[in-house]
Amino acid sequence: MKIRMMVVGGVVGLFASTAVAHVRVVSGNAVANVTQVVRFGVGHGCAGADTVGLVVDIPTGVTSVRPMPSDFGRSTVQTNAASVVTGVTWQRPVTDVLPSDTNYYEVSIRLRPPNAPFTTLYFPVHQTCRAADGTMTTVDWVGLPTTVTPDGGTAPEPAAALNLVPARLPGWNSYTLTQAISTLSTFFSDASIVWRGTAAYSINPSTTTLISTTPGVTALTSLASGDRVWVRY
Repeated sequence: MKIRMMVVGGVVGLFASTAVAHVRVVSGNAVANVTQVVRFGVGHGCAGADTVGLVVDIPTGVTSVRPMPSDFGRSTVQTNAASVVTGVTWQRPVTDVLPSDTNYYEVSIRLRPPNAPFTTLYFPVHQTCRAADGTMTTVDWVGLPTTVTPDGGTAPEPAAALNLVPARLPGWNSYTLTQAISTLSTFFSDASIVWRGTAAYSINPSTTTLISTTPGVTALTSLASGDRVWVRY
């Protein structure tokens, strides 16, 4: 713990820079098994045309789905035979469509993700655009990490990803992982520091420097299933 406190004492904040390019989750990581608002950002239209409609497919295990009011347009929900929400659609009036792709949009859904911390949910999104001459175009953001692209084919645009993290309290939290994590920034981007034994990780460059210069501390680069970690938020 002495080594841990030596490094934590130098934590001065977190820095993050995110570029908005496609239809993606912009509200950050979500807490598993907790009802919360998830925001989707529409970074651009389709080849210069303004976005007129969106359909967000709801993955299995997500419950309590309720779209929120938005200036983007009226929302409706699609359900299956068991009355489970499988999709949310937003449709703008044609009179509101701009002559070109100049605006950024956001839509929000209040939902409850499954109790699966340290996993990633993928929301396929279907974006429809309308050009000034009335031409309609649809872009499907449906690609997954497991998607196989045929030889010579074009990879599908990536689906919106929502990373799930466990519930936490300010200060120290302890978790035992049920699966491996190869990229620590995916789930610990808002943590001051992560410890496993005498190895530590932080997304903060200043803290990373302290880790590398503190005797007896090594850099933590990945985690295995079964690892117990201490995380400070």
